[in-house]
Amino acid sequence: MTRLSVNINKIATLRNARGGNNPNVVKVAQECEAFGAQGITVHPRPDERHIRYEDVLQLKKVVKTEFNIEGYPDARYLQLITEIRPEQATLVPDPPNVLTSNAGWDTLKNREFLKDVIATLKKSAGRVSLFVETDPKMVKAAAETGADRIELYTEPYALGYSMDKELAIKPYLEAAKIAKVAGLGVNAGHDLDLNNLKYLRTSIPWLDEVSIGHALISDALYFGLENTIQLYLRELK
Repeated sequence: MTRLSVNINKIATLRNARGGNNPNVVKVAQECEAFGAQGITVHPRPDERHIRYEDVLQLKKVVKTEFNIEGYPDARYLQLITEIRPEQATLVPDPPNVLTSNAGWDTLKNREFLKDVIATLKKSAGRVSLFVETDPKMVKAAAETGADRIELYTEPYALGYSMDKELAIKPYLEAAKIAKVAGLGVNAGHDLDLNNLKYLRTSIPWLDEVSIGHALISDALYFGLENTIQLYLRELK
């Protein structure tokens, strides 16, 4: 079964809109695990517009499943990984001002940089994953950096799913096959939801993990958090 990691950034966004500690990010993470989530994902950006550095410290004390920390590998991120020692560090190429992750690594151009960073991270993180697009060259080069997994950027798949799902999944299946041959695990994330998740999972049965935040938290407003997590887990079986 593909594992579900719940990205709780949106919970922190809601909290920060009013200050205080409502909703409580730590409590929500615990509830997600209690309701069946097999991982918790956060992306602590430098401006702390959602998850804060202190949140990550507090979450480390309570997360009992896999803790996945996303981010650009600057000095601040590297220090955080060293301190927290998460089960997974997911590297994204985001500049500080972007709204959300919207592009994968150029693993050819940044290969030597990533090799050095990943070698450092592996002293503290259980595994390292690289956020990439489906270009076969980028997937192959990712395998040469020392990464354990890739996370496929799935916004293009989500956008194309409603028009032609077979066409939309094709580059992802090809990229996942290349990754498998190269010895890389495969994660996926961005704009996955209850409409498109099952087709991705059945098309790539060796998919290790999906990280879902915005859609899952939005669905929880209608269905409740416990029921929503169960609905997503059902799509992954």
